[in-house]
Amino acid sequence: MLTSKQSELLRFIHERLKQHGVPPSFDEMKEALDLRSKSGIHRLIMALEERGFIKRLPNRARALEILKMPDTITSPEQRPGKFQPSVIEGTLGRLRPRSGGGAGHDEVMAVSVPMMGRIAAGTPIAAIQTRSQTITVSPDLLAAGDHFALEVRGDSMIDAGILDADTVIIRRQDSADTGDIIVALVDDEEATLKRFRRRGASIALEPANAAYETRIFGPDRVKIQGKLVSLLRRY
Repeated sequence: MLTSKQSELLRFIHERLKQHGVPPSFDEMKEALDLRSKSGIHRLIMALEERGFIKRLPNRARALEILKMPDTITSPEQRPGKFQPSVIEGTLGRLRPRSGGGAGHDEVMAVSVPMMGRIAAGTPIAAIQTRSQTITVSPDLLAAGDHFALEVRGDSMIDAGILDADTVIIRRQDSADTGDIIVALVDDEEATLKRFRRRGASIALEPANAAYETRIFGPDRVKIQGKLVSLLRRY
């Protein structure tokens, strides 16, 4: 699926092509989407091109062709809220520190963790803030606190042992140490799974695949949603 910004840009290009027969300029796109720089537009266009929605025509300035439209593109007032994963109230996904003592205390029941959608390990995709199901995991795979699970899409973390279609278990937290693998929300828009590093006053989101570049952001552009604590894989 497309993020809300990707959908907004695709709809804007589509409407301008219908009205004027030529696509909007990058400055017009930046203004329409209220982005700070044209680099954000470049990233959105690359993502739309990779997903097969648009095509950039060679040797022609600002030439874009719409190849397809999603089945539904919601209007701004219909868009879902920003990705803010929340664990369902109750005991789902929650593991409290174990206390000692008592016979049979080692017999700890499995914990149900809510699946909250998909997360990008590659080109950013929308993470879905919808509890589609729950999965049952051993408490040995969890840390103390609240957890949620996400299905990985992409290959940018393969050298960290995280593959496309893996399920990652995330402990909900809003801070991280350098070197942690986290769920990061960039510009309140892109949710991605990357290694967290501080570079002076900036934040680096580092892939574990040489085919991808480390992305550097100001601290106000990145929100930490949680930290990777374990991983599940089906064969």
